Amino acid sequence: MAWSDAERGFMRRALALAERAAAAGEVPVGAVLVRSGEVVGEGYNRPIGGCDPTAHAEIVALRAAAAAEQNYRLPATTLYVTLEPCTMCVGALLHARVERVVYAASEPRAGALGSQLNLADCRHYNHRLEAVGGLLAEESAELLRGFFRQRR
Repeated sequence: MAWSDAERGFMRRALALAERAAAAGEVPVGAVLVRSGEVVGEGYNRPIGGCDPTAHAEIVALRAAAAAEQNYRLPATTLYVTLEPCTMCVGALLHARVERVVYAASEPRAGALGSQLNLADCRHYNHRLEAVGGLLAEESAELLRGFFRQRR
């Protein structure tokens, strides 16, 4: 797939957020939510520091955008995230009515947009979500590998 400079820029921003997560001792995942070329929310993994099992980067970004917009629905948005979302995060993205997810690295153990499940293809949901992976995948995968190497 041919990625635009803007898409690469948003994913680089997500990678910078992932680095912040790693510096805080969290699994390095970052997410940036965009509408019409403008960032409306962003976040990075914080479940350990926040004592919150739901504080994945995607959820943190959704919460920030929803608070800023005073609306739990976030239509016409694209989420750029450094790792394929899990089941919980895909559920939240569907409920928020996010239009598209672009992820960097696949998550072979728990990915819910193609690796283990493909919740975007489930027809029983009221909302459809477009998902595409691979944007700056190697950079994200290397950040994750380095993080886990240091922890061993």
